[in-house]
Amino acid sequence: MNGTLHQRFINSRLGLSDHLAAARSILANERTFLAYQRTALTELAVAVTFIHFFDHPALTVVGWAMVPASLLTVALGVVRYRRMRKLIQLLERHAQEQPTSKDPAPKEQAQAPAPQD
Repeated sequence: MNGTLHQRFINSRLGLSDHLAAARSILANERTFLAYQRTALTELAVAVTFIHFFDHPALTVVGWAMVPASLLTVALGVVRYRRMRKLIQLLERHAQEQPTSKDPAPKEQAQAPAPQD
């Protein structure tokens, strides 16, 4: 299992539509992870602003409450990213085990009974 997950999809025996679907899934997972990190950073910036620039005690309390909330957002983003990455890898292994032919296996047709006269 050398290379990135995306590179392994490119080098696999999957069809074009499977490659594109895999690439979309991988990129969507990375975008979602970055959105969690961006949200956490924004929460932290708001928390620091409330703590540092406002003298109202309620805003200071809200600011201090947002610090662990931003850390929780970071942790949640990491956990969800890793869980989805593991699922994508599992699906990749499953796809590698499947036959690549798009044609279904020929089915044996049942012989119709001969008409009785």
